[in-house]
Amino acid sequence: MASLSMTHIRGGNYASGFGLNWVGKVQSVPRRVGFKVFASETQGTEPDLSVTVNGLHMPNPFVIGSGPPGTNYTVMKRAFDEGWGAVIAKTVSLDASKVINVTPRYARLRAGVNGSAKGEIIGWENIELISDRPLETMLKEFKQLKEEYPDRILIASIMEEYNKAAWEELIDRVEQTGVDALEINFSCPHGMPERKMGAAVGQDCDLLGEVCEWINAKATIPVWAKMTPNITDISQPARIALSSGCEGVSAINTIMSVMGINLNTLRPEPCVEGYSTPGGYSAKAVHPIALGKVMNIAKMMKSEFDSENYSLSAIGGVETGGDAAEFILLGANTVQVCTGVMMHGYGLVKQLCVDLKDFMKKHNFTSIEDFRGVSLEYFTTHTDLVRRQQEAIQKRKAIKKGLQSDKDWTGDGFVKETESMVSN
Repeated sequence: MASLSMTHIRGGNYASGFGLNWVGKVQSVPRRVGFKVFASETQGTEPDLSVTVNGLHMPNPFVIGSGPPGTNYTVMKRAFDEGWGAVIAKTVSLDASKVINVTPRYARLRAGVNGSAKGEIIGWENIELISDRPLETMLKEFKQLKEEYPDRILIASIMEEYNKAAWEELIDRVEQTGVDALEINFSCPHGMPERKMGAAVGQDCDLLGEVCEWINAKATIPVWAKMTPNITDISQPARIALSSGCEGVSAINTIMSVMGINLNTLRPEPCVEGYSTPGGYSAKAVHPIALGKVMNIAKMMKSEFDSENYSLSAIGGVETGGDAAEFILLGANTVQVCTGVMMHGYGLVKQLCVDLKDFMKKHNFTSIEDFRGVSLEYFTTHTDLVRRQQEAIQKRKAIKKGLQSDKDWTGDGFVKETESMVSN
C-alpha cells in the first residue's frame, strides 16, 4: 500500500490555503504549486485508492462531474459526506440572468424492444445550461464548503464569453472563495456556443489557445481544461490547452445528439412546447466513445508532455468500478461521474470503491499508480496489427509440432512426421 511523504519544492501565497496539497509541472509559465508528493511502499492488506493530482490529494479517484450533482451547497455537502474524492461544481459565469433553462430538459434511451419503459437506461440526453443561480450565491456556498471541509477538494467549473476582462474577474472572484482548482468549460455543446462560449471555444484551437493564455496568466491554482468530443481530433485542443499553461485536461463532455422522435406525436425529444434542440448525450452508451477519446489524449500526453506534472480526468458512462478501471488503465488520474449519480444517487461512490479495490486485488495492485496507463502501450495502427499478425503466423508455422498419438501417423507423410519429433 502506498503511503505519502512530502518534499518542499516551491512556496507561494494561495487563496485556498492548500499550498501543502499542490504539485506542479515543469514549464516556462508561472507555477501555481508548492509541494511534490511521492509514494513509498509500505505493507498493507487493502489497496490504496488515494491519488494526488496536480498536488490535490484525494481519498479516491472518483470525482463528481460538473452538472446537477454539484449545483448547490446541499448536494455538494452530500457528495463529500458520502465519500467522493472531489467535487466539481456546476459551471458558473458572471451573469446568471442570461441563463434560462426549459423543462423538460432530459430524455432517456432504454435498452429493449422499441425503447420499452422497463428497459435499462443506456443513454441520457440533456439540453440543460450552466448554473442559473446568481454567482454571488454560488461563491458564498463554495466558501462555506471549504470552511466546513478544508481537507476535501472542491473544484469550480467556470465559463465566460470571449472577453479577457470577464475571464479575469470571474477567476479572481472564484479563487477568493478558497476553491482548490478550476475546470474550464470549453465543451458545453448546446445553448452556450451561441454566445461564443463552451464548445464554440473548444472547437476552435486558435480561440482556445488565446483564452487559455488569459486564464493561466491570471489563475493561481491548478487549471483543467474540459474538452469537447464534438471535434475530429480531440488531441489537438488538448495539446493547445496544456501548451498554454493548463495543468490538466478533462474529457469527455457530452456528445451532440438528438435523442429521438416520438412516433406518436412526430415531435423530437425532449419536447418543449412541441419543439426541441440538439443536446448533450451521456450515460453508458457513450463509454466506448469516451475510452477512444481518452486514449487519444493519453497517447499524445505520454509522447509530448511530462506525465508527472500534467493530469487527465476521464469522463463518460461510468457506473461501475470496472468502467473507472478502464479509464485509469488508459492513463487517467481521476474519473468523473455525473449522469451515473443522477441515475444511482450519491451512494454510488461506495460501490465504485469496492469494485475498484476488487479489481486491484485480482491483479495484486496496491495503488492507482501501479496500473495507471498500463494498457496504453497496446494500442497501435491497423497497419502494425497486420504486420504483427503476419509475423506471428510465420513463427507458428516455423515451430515443429510432434504427433500427439499413434493414430496420427500417416503413410504418405511418415518421414516428415518422424523428423518432427527428433530433438536435434
